[in-house]
Amino acid sequence: MEKQAKIYIAGHRGMVGSAILRKLQNEGYTNFTLRTSTELDLRNQQKVVDFFAMEQPEYVFLAAANVGGIVANNTYRADFLYDNLQIQNNVIHSSYVNGVKKLMFLGSSCIYPKLAPQPLKEEYLLTGLLEPTNEPYAIAKIAGIKMCDAYRSQYGCNYISVMPTNLYGYNDNYHPQNSHVLPAMIRRFHEAKINNASSVTIWGTGTPKREFLFADDLANACYYLMQTYNEAGLVNVGTGKDISIKDLALLIQKIVGYECKLLFDDSKPDGTPRKLMDVTKLHNQGWKHTIDLEEGIKLAYIDFLKHHK
Repeated sequence: MEKQAKIYIAGHRGMVGSAILRKLQNEGYTNFTLRTSTELDLRNQQKVVDFFAMEQPEYVFLAAANVGGIVANNTYRADFLYDNLQIQNNVIHSSYVNGVKKLMFLGSSCIYPKLAPQPLKEEYLLTGLLEPTNEPYAIAKIAGIKMCDAYRSQYGCNYISVMPTNLYGYNDNYHPQNSHVLPAMIRRFHEAKINNASSVTIWGTGTPKREFLFADDLANACYYLMQTYNEAGLVNVGTGKDISIKDLALLIQKIVGYECKLLFDDSKPDGTPRKLMDVTKLHNQGWKHTIDLEEGIKLAYIDFLKHHK
């Protein structure tokens, strides 16, 4: 990407989009075209058509999405499918119509089958049934990957797909019901500390294992791949290491600094037993993460304290 190129980051105020914006600014890029969701509803085809025709971005990072944790995914199934398909369809097609040089589509590790072998290799896509609780979101993201590949195949578009593992970091969502597991735990332990609670309840059995990547590491990977990767298919982005939900809870408890009893509510769903990314392809491309989990959670907790009174 040329330093003076016009860059559109869809979702620049979200956790991922804001991390990508910070990374690009640190690398010396200044020519951004940015819109908030109130300024530009990406679900509205005509508004997206008009925006691209007027702004003519050269590079696009598609980080905008309707996202949430296991409860949000399972509750707002129609919204998650409709909103994400609309956003992707509009941005990807308008990028083609307006001659965007390169587009990066950001997906999620939930695209893989629920019982796929571990760690998850890129070729396991569409080899089995999805986890039911987040199936609508996963189907939308799979459609996005296939759309990028189809536009590459039919029209020669240089559109690439990146699949991050579970993310956390600055500007995360700490909503009590709709957030992901790691930020939800940060909030829960912090509130227990403030209220001097005797226990904290963790959803599920605590046995599922998850992998977590700091969002600024993802942004570094996105920048690296935007410069170096030009192929069909998808690239996993993760650490290649996972942790049980119970051990994650103990780590967050230590960082928040509050001793109390841990309770596990096994009436709540566990989700997929394990989700560990195979990051061999990414490592072979020459990129590895730099922020380990404990350091990242400390940074996220500082950010939480700054923005959530």
